[in-house]
Amino acid sequence: MNDFHLAQVNIALPVAPLDSAELADFVAALDPVNAVADAAPGFVWRLQTEDGDATAVRAFGDDRLIVNMSVWESIEDLAEFAFRDQDHQAVLRRRREWFHRMREAHSVLWWVPAGHRPTVAEAEHRLGLLREHGPTPEAFTFRAPFPPPGAPSITADRDWFCPA
Repeated sequence: MNDFHLAQVNIALPVAPLDSAELADFVAALDPVNAVADAAPGFVWRLQTEDGDATAVRAFGDDRLIVNMSVWESIEDLAEFAFRDQDHQAVLRRRREWFHRMREAHSVLWWVPAGHRPTVAEAEHRLGLLREHGPTPEAFTFRAPFPPPGAPSITADRDWFCPA
């Protein structure tokens, strides 16, 4: 078992309310994509309410934002799901239809001790670190990854970037 797991959060500002016709396809994709994530190799945990997703979570100082937060065994496992799973790719390809482009960083990665479940406040702090200092071992991105504490380097195939 790894001593550390990878936490991630991404936030998005919808172009319309979640119950609108403009977001109907996105909302319809939530359960199937979440089910694929839950069954993906290396998946550990994701933030969710009793509804099974996190769309009702309010954070980051803006009640309109939606939050996606999860924990994975490795950066490779998250990258495989995020950038290579067809169901997730279909959602990523349409993200500009459903969400406003954000001027500041809206996604951050960080290492947590295995078994730790990050809080929304922790995610807000990590995203703030990335926005203020750029990528560091405490808050980084796929484009500028850092290894887990005590590991010599990132050994993953760096061909992670989303083709969408």
